Amino acid sequence: MINRLKVPIDSLCYRCDEKEFSFVTTEEVAPLEGIIGQERAARALHFGLRVKGSGYNIYVAGPNGTGKSTYVFSEVTKLAAGQPSPGDWCYVYNFSHPSEPKMLFLPPGWGEKLSRDLAELIEDLKKEIPHVFNSEEFKEQQQLLINNFQKENSQMALELELLAKEAGLAVTQTPTGFSAIPVKEGKPLSQDEIASLPLEERQNIEEQTQRLQWRLMEALSRVKARSREVQKEMDNLKKRIALYAIDPYFRRLFARYERMPEVIEHFQRLMDDILDNLDLFKEPEEMQAAGSEGWDPYTKYKVNVLVDNCETCGAPVVVETNPNYYNLFGMLEYQDVKGRAVTDFTRIKPGALHKANGGYLILQAKDLLSHPLCWDALKRAIKNQEIRIENIGEHVKMVPISSLRPEPISLSVKVILIGSQEIYRLLYNFDEDFRKYFKVMVDFDSEMSLNRQHVDKYASFISSMVRKEGLKHFTAAAVARIVEYGVRLTGSRQKLSTRFNEVGEIIFEAVAWAEQEGSSLVEGKHVLKAIEEKKHRGSRVETKLQEMMLEEKILIKTQGAEVGRVNGLAVYRAGYYSFGKPTCITARVFAGDKGVINIEREAELSGPIHDKGVLILSGYLGGQYALNKPLALSASICFEQSYDGVDGDSASSAELYALLSALAEVPLKQELAVTGSVNQKGEIQPVGGINEKIEGFYQLCHSRGLTGSQGVIIPRQNVTDLMLPSQIVEAVKEGKFHIFAVSHVNEGMELLTGLTAGEALPDGSYPPGTLHYRIDCRLKEWADTILHK
Repeated sequence: MINRLKVPIDSLCYRCDEKEFSFVTTEEVAPLEGIIGQERAARALHFGLRVKGSGYNIYVAGPNGTGKSTYVFSEVTKLAAGQPSPGDWCYVYNFSHPSEPKMLFLPPGWGEKLSRDLAELIEDLKKEIPHVFNSEEFKEQQQLLINNFQKENSQMALELELLAKEAGLAVTQTPTGFSAIPVKEGKPLSQDEIASLPLEERQNIEEQTQRLQWRLMEALSRVKARSREVQKEMDNLKKRIALYAIDPYFRRLFARYERMPEVIEHFQRLMDDILDNLDLFKEPEEMQAAGSEGWDPYTKYKVNVLVDNCETCGAPVVVETNPNYYNLFGMLEYQDVKGRAVTDFTRIKPGALHKANGGYLILQAKDLLSHPLCWDALKRAIKNQEIRIENIGEHVKMVPISSLRPEPISLSVKVILIGSQEIYRLLYNFDEDFRKYFKVMVDFDSEMSLNRQHVDKYASFISSMVRKEGLKHFTAAAVARIVEYGVRLTGSRQKLSTRFNEVGEIIFEAVAWAEQEGSSLVEGKHVLKAIEEKKHRGSRVETKLQEMMLEEKILIKTQGAEVGRVNGLAVYRAGYYSFGKPTCITARVFAGDKGVINIEREAELSGPIHDKGVLILSGYLGGQYALNKPLALSASICFEQSYDGVDGDSASSAELYALLSALAEVPLKQELAVTGSVNQKGEIQPVGGINEKIEGFYQLCHSRGLTGSQGVIIPRQNVTDLMLPSQIVEAVKEGKFHIFAVSHVNEGMELLTGLTAGEALPDGSYPPGTLHYRIDCRLKEWADTILHK
C-alpha cells in the first residue's frame, strides 16, 4: 500500500526541455505580438471596442501584473489610428450673457486658426481705428457737428437776451442753469432796491421775471435734448467711420469661415461690440496699461482653445493616471487681482474627458473611486452625454457663489475602466448604474494552459522585453528556467502564469546576475540564481521560524510516534514571499456529550472556514460510528503554539487524524506531516500552497537530518500541482524523503499508524484488530456508561 500511495518521481516537478526549442538564444526569436493566453479577454475587448450604443463602456478585470493595461492601450491605440480625428473645442465670450461662455466646435486645427485670426484682428484694429479717428475727414465732420450745435446755442441765447432786454431783465448763468434778474439803466437791481419800488412796478417785474424764467427753462431743456441728439450723431459718425475702417477685416474673416455659421454669428456679435466700445481702441496704450494692472479690456475678443486636435492622428486615446475631479472634468482657474479672486472664459481649463472626446478614455478603477465625487460625476456625464465644467466648491458650499457657467460640451467617448475582480463585483452588486453604463466586461486570467504554443510565446515575450529594455539575450536554457518559474507561480503543473509583471522581475534580476558575472548571455544558472536570491531576500521570517523549531522553542517532532498528535502544514505570507510552516495539532478525547470543541474558536482565534471544517469532523464521526448508538464523545482540538488567527480548512484532515488516533489510542508517526481538507464522507479534498507546505516540512527535516522515513501526505488531486525544487526531487529519488497522495481518511490513517483501517461489515461493526474496530469499541463503552448512569 505504501508504494501504491507514493507519488511517482516524474510527477514531482515539471522540467522544460531546452532541447525542444528551435533557437539558441532569444536573438533568433521574433518579438511577441499581441498577448498570451487571454483569448477570452481579447475577444471581449475586440467586441467592446467596436460595439456602438449607449452604455457600452468597458470594465477590464483581472489580477495585477497580467499585462491588461499594456494590452488595452495597445489595442485601443491601433483601433483609434484608423478612426477620424475629432474637431477642436473652443470657448468664446458670450456677448448676450457674459457669465455663460459660449462653446464653438470647429474642424481639427481650426481652433488655433480662429484664435490667431482674432488676435491679429484686434491688433490691426488697435492701429486702424485710432488712424481713422485722427483723419482730417473725421475731424472735419466732427467739427461741423460741433459748430452747428454751438451756432444753434448762440442763436437761442441771442433770442433770449432780446426778450430779456425788452422786459427790462438780464440773463445770468448759475450753477444750476440760467436765471433772469431785473435791471435799471443797465445795472442789476439788488433785493433792497427791488423792495423799495412801488408795488405795481414790483409786481410787473415779478411777472416778467417768471415769464422769462420759464422761457429759460424751456431753452435749457431744448439745449440738453439737442446735446443728446448731437452726441448720438457723433456716435453714429464714429460708428460709420469705424465700420468703414473695420469692414474689410471682417469681410476677410466672413469669407474664410463662411461654412461655419456659429463662427460667423460670433463675428457679427464681436463686430457690434467693437462698434459699441470704440473708446477701447481710440487710446490703445492707455488700455494696455490698464491690462498690466490685472484687467485686460480686450479679453472678451480672445478665443480659448480648450482642445486642439490639429496634431491628433485618428481618434484620441487618453490615459488619466490621476483621475481627480479637475483632471477629469476641467476647471475654472482664478487670478488674484488686488485681493479679489477673478476669472474669465480664457481661464477655463480642459479635463481628460474633453481631451478624449470623440475617442477613448482609460482609467484605473481604484484611482477613480478613491477621489470624492468623481464616480458620480462620471456616470452623470455618460448618462447626459455632456461635460459640464463646475468647480468642486459649488457642490460642498452652503451658500452659492457667483461664477461662470460655461456652456456644456456634448460628449461622445468610450470609457475603459481597469481594475480588479473585487471592485467589479462590488460595483455590479451595489451600484445599479454600473451595469447600465459598463455593459462589456473583459476578464483577464492569471494563468493559461501549459502547451507548446504558449511555451514558444513565453520565449517571444522574453525576446520582446529584452529588445525593448536593451537587455542581454537569453539562452534556450535560461528561457526554459523562466518557463518553469511561470509554472511554479500558478501552483499547478498543468498551467503557465500570465502574471508577466512577476516574470519580468526575474528577467531583470537574471540579467543583473549575468552582468555581475561578465557573461554576454543570460544562462539558466543566472535565472536560478535570480529566483534563489529573491527567495532569500524575503525569507527572514521563515528562517527565524525554522531556527525556533530547531531550538525546540516551537515544538515540532520529526521522529517517533505519539497518540493524538500530528504535524499539520500551513502557508504564511510575508510580503511577496510565501512559505510553508509545520504546526503541531493535538486532540484529547473523553466520555461526554459535548462533541468536538474547537479551542481556537473558543479563544476567538478561528475564522469561519476553519470553524466549518471542525464541524464537518462531527458529521464524519457521527456517520462512521453512531448509526446504531449515540455518539458519547467530548473532544478538544488545538493548534499548539498558535497565537495568530487560524482560518481555512486545509488542516481538517490532520485534525481528524489526531482525533481518530486519540480515540483508538494508536500513535501517529511524527516523521510524516499532513495537509488536505476532508468532507463528511471521509474523502480527502485538494488544498492550496501544496509546494510551499512540502518545502517547509522538508527544510525542517533536512536541517535535523533526513532519516529516510520522513515525508508528507497530500491529497491525490494535488499531485498535478507539484512543482518541487530539484533538492527535494533528488531526496525523493534517493529514498530519503517521501511524498504520499491519498484520497480517503483510511489511507492516511494506515500510513500514519501502520494499521489497517477496516471496512464496515453489514451489521455496522468493523473487523477485529482494525483501527475503526478499536474506535468503535471505545465509543460503545462510553455510550453504555452514559446510558446506564
